[in-house]
Amino acid sequence: MTIQLPDSKGTLRTYEPRQEPLALTPGTPFTSRTVFSAAHVVADPYADVSPDSPAAVDWDATLAFRRHLWSHGLGVAEAMDTAQRGMGLDWAGAAELIRRSAAEAHGVGGRIACGVGTDQIAGGTLAEIRAAYEEQLAVVEEAGAQAVLMASRALAAAARGPEDYLETYGHLLRQAAEPVILHWLGPMFDPALEGYWGSPDLDAATGTFLEVIAAHPDKVDGIKVSLLDARREIDLRRRLPQGVRCYTGDDFDYPELIAGDESGFSHALLGIFDPLGPLAAEAVRVLDTGDTGGFRALLDPTVGLSRHLFRAPTRFYKTGVVFLAWLAGHQSHFAMVGGLQSARSLPHFARAYELADGLGLFPDPKLAEERMKNLLSLYGVNQ
Repeated sequence: MTIQLPDSKGTLRTYEPRQEPLALTPGTPFTSRTVFSAAHVVADPYADVSPDSPAAVDWDATLAFRRHLWSHGLGVAEAMDTAQRGMGLDWAGAAELIRRSAAEAHGVGGRIACGVGTDQIAGGTLAEIRAAYEEQLAVVEEAGAQAVLMASRALAAAARGPEDYLETYGHLLRQAAEPVILHWLGPMFDPALEGYWGSPDLDAATGTFLEVIAAHPDKVDGIKVSLLDARREIDLRRRLPQGVRCYTGDDFDYPELIAGDESGFSHALLGIFDPLGPLAAEAVRVLDTGDTGGFRALLDPTVGLSRHLFRAPTRFYKTGVVFLAWLAGHQSHFAMVGGLQSARSLPHFARAYELADGLGLFPDPKLAEERMKNLLSLYGVNQ
C-alpha cells in the first residue's frame, strides 16, 4: 500500500508506509536523568466555540494521555507552552488542568511539575504582576505539584531593567514552599518575551538569570532553557551553583545535551517528548546503563522530526504535536483549542507524518495511514 503526499512545492509523491511500529513497552522511572514531557491538551471537538472562546477541553482524553506518559516513566510538565498557555488555553482552563492532572499524578504515582505564570492579566504594575504569579503559585502548591516559574509577557512589558527581574523573582523564590524550576523561554517560542531578564543581549540576560539563581540556590531545583542554542546552554549549565539542574528545552539538540560531556549533562523538559514519549523513555533507560552510544543511536534519528515540528514560526509546533497524537490514536480527532489546527500547512503535515512513520512512532500504522488519507481528502488530494 502507498500514499500520495504533497511536498513543499505542491507536487504529489508516492510514499510507502511502514507496516510495523517499534516494539516499545512501559517501564520504570529513570535513574540517570530527570525527564519531563511537556504535554498537550485535547480539545472537545463537539464544543460550540470560536478561537476567542475559553478553551473547551476533553478532560478524559487529556488525562489519558498523561497516564500514557507516566506509564513509560516520564514526568509530566503540565500547563506549559505545549498545553497552549497563552495560545488558546487561558488561566481558568490552566488552573483546572493543573488540579485535575495533579490529582491524577498522585493517584498513579507519576511525577508532575506545573507552569506558574501571569496570564490571568494582560499587563500591570510590578506589584500586580507579583500578585498574579502568587495566585498561580498557590494553585500549584495546593495541588501538591512542583512549580515551574514561567516567563511572563506582562513582566517583559513592565520591567525597566534587570533590577525589576531580580526583585520580582527574588520575592517569589523567598515565598515558594519547595524548590522550583525557572523557565527561560526564548522569543522564537513567544515574540513577546524578547529582551527577557532585562536585556536583548543574551550575555547580559544570562548574567541576570544567574544572579537570581545565585541569590536563592536552595529555592531553585533547576532551570529549563528554551533558547535553541546548544553552546549557550552548555555554557550556562557549567556556571550553575552546585545542586541546581539544567533541564534542556532545546528541541533541536536534545540528544547531545542530555548525553552530556566531561563537564556534565542536561536533564530534560521537552515538548518533543510528547510525540516521542515511548521512544525517548527507551533511549533514557539505555543511557541509565551507561550506554551513551546506544542512547544516541535511538534518539539521534528523531532530531529531523523535531526540527521539522519546531521550525519557524516555532510557536506553532503545538499543531504538529497534536496532529501526531491524533495519528497515533491518542485522540479521536484533530481539533485544537483556539482552532490552532489551522496553523500549519498540508505539506508540513505530510512531512511530519512521513518522518514519524519512518521512526515507527505510530502504534497502529494502518490507523495512522487511514487518518492521513482522510486529512488529505479534505484538502482535495484523492488517493
